[in-house]
Amino acid sequence: MQRKIVIIANNLRSAHNVGSLLRTADGIGVERIYLTGYTPYPIAPQDKRLPHIAQRAEKLIAKTALGAEHTVRWHHEDSVADVITTLKQDGYAVCALEQAETAIEIAKYHVPKKIALILGNEVAGIDQQTLALVDTCLEIPMFGGKESYNVTQATAMALYHCRFMS
Repeated sequence: MQRKIVIIANNLRSAHNVGSLLRTADGIGVERIYLTGYTPYPIAPQDKRLPHIAQRAEKLIAKTALGAEHTVRWHHEDSVADVITTLKQDGYAVCALEQAETAIEIAKYHVPKKIALILGNEVAGIDQQTLALVDTCLEIPMFGGKESYNVTQATAMALYHCRFMS
């Protein structure tokens, strides 16, 4: 079964992380990435940002995307809630990649045919208002002293599971 996988990157701070996500998404065959909130994004048609801000984001993203910003379908949307609503209406299970009391260990999660993974801010994670909108929280266990993985590494692990392991 070929799954449809979508990423929602909400309120990421780092353009380098966005570039890395685009490159990883290209490699795993992600259908689309939604860059929401204040997440940096490449130059878009009818871009409303000041030109120097858009150009700086484009340059920083390109440094790690290595061209994936041109091969992966991406879309900028201010409202993560609007994206979640639209994806749910289209039959996607919306899952937060987040440590939470109710989180399911990702290795135990049976991935549906259509899944959207929400990623949050590198420091603060996913806010409570957004978590209230998701179907499930998925967690990648930690075995060392750190509390969490980098957002791009965690996403790569989750995408591999979604594509190949269940």
